[in-house]
Amino acid sequence: MHTTVGIIGGGPAGLLLARLLHRAGVDSVVLESRDRAYVERRQRAGILEQGTVDVLRSVGAGARLDREGLVHDGIELRFDGRAHRLDFPALTGGRRVTVYAQTEVVKDLVALQLAEGGPLLFEAEVHAVDGADTDRPAIRYTHEGREQTLTCDYVVGCDGFHGIARTAVPEHLRTTYERTYPYSWLGILAEAPPVYDELIYAHSPRGFALASMRTPAVSRLYLQVPNGTDPADWPDERVWDELDARFALDSAPGWRLKRGPVTQKAVLPMRSWVTEPMRHGRLFLAGDAAHIVPPTGAKGLNLAVADVVVLARALAHRAGTGSDELLEAYSDTCLRRVWRAEHFSYAMTTTLHADPAQSPFDTRLQLAQLERIATSPHAAAELADNYTGLPMG
Repeated sequence: MHTTVGIIGGGPAGLLLARLLHRAGVDSVVLESRDRAYVERRQRAGILEQGTVDVLRSVGAGARLDREGLVHDGIELRFDGRAHRLDFPALTGGRRVTVYAQTEVVKDLVALQLAEGGPLLFEAEVHAVDGADTDRPAIRYTHEGREQTLTCDYVVGCDGFHGIARTAVPEHLRTTYERTYPYSWLGILAEAPPVYDELIYAHSPRGFALASMRTPAVSRLYLQVPNGTDPADWPDERVWDELDARFALDSAPGWRLKRGPVTQKAVLPMRSWVTEPMRHGRLFLAGDAAHIVPPTGAKGLNLAVADVVVLARALAHRAGTGSDELLEAYSDTCLRRVWRAEHFSYAMTTTLHADPAQSPFDTRLQLAQLERIATSPHAAAELADNYTGLPMG
């Protein structure tokens, strides 16, 4: 089998790229190692930048998003026993974010791809990418018990940090930049209505906490915990008590979250990671295959979307003009936005979390920065601009 673009990975990046290419008249094949049920229930990000929402609408994946997504006009910062709200539209000229789980984005894109797109093969395990630096790269994979080969004009790795695509870039040509953090997140899903209409980010002497949501009836909540934490050491009541303590306000001593059954509990490590370049020959990396951000800034899914928007534009330009100009610029174009997002996510993470080794001086610096955001329109606008999303390419 031959196709113009072979896409490894049927997550949001791979599926959206296939959709963008389909609308540009460029054929593709998507290979996903997991089954459809697994892909459609993978819990990941839930905050969509304004630009991401606009792109999903433009490819026909906006109907359910517009019907069920929760539009947010800001976030609340809690620190030093106080609360401060950032008004995104006022600070950005009208941009917002939308809460709509990645699982739902994937369901919408899978349905579109199966209905009118090119081949989408589930349980297709990729073993290798051959000839990335030639004009006819090939993807070797197993599907329905048979070893098969997909030849392509271009290969795109949307298969995440643990995927195979990145290994097709020779090690001596790759440079990796990485930072690991001395804490993790304990995340829960709970059948409990959110206590607030928008996300709450809390800086506390006890550690960071985040109150988010999936729907008006389901809360998504996080606690900073030490690396290596076992979720079993955090029974539900302990989680709720600790969340209440970290969100406490001096002006509302009785403030409490709404409690309900906890349906999911997991510990999420925190890391920042980038590999450069994001292109080798006719192989292109996108999303988590090329970069990872700590979740504090809500950038992971949105960065993946920006990557494939840039790449789809470049591939369509190649098909229409024969020019490789945009393809050759792909890595540099994406990395400019990636490093801006890495910096923003790092700043949010280190400002809001309590490092086990930090001194009282470090804590005062964190509080000074949070106070600056709360009192300086320029600082608030910078945070809002990054949070709601920088231009894509």
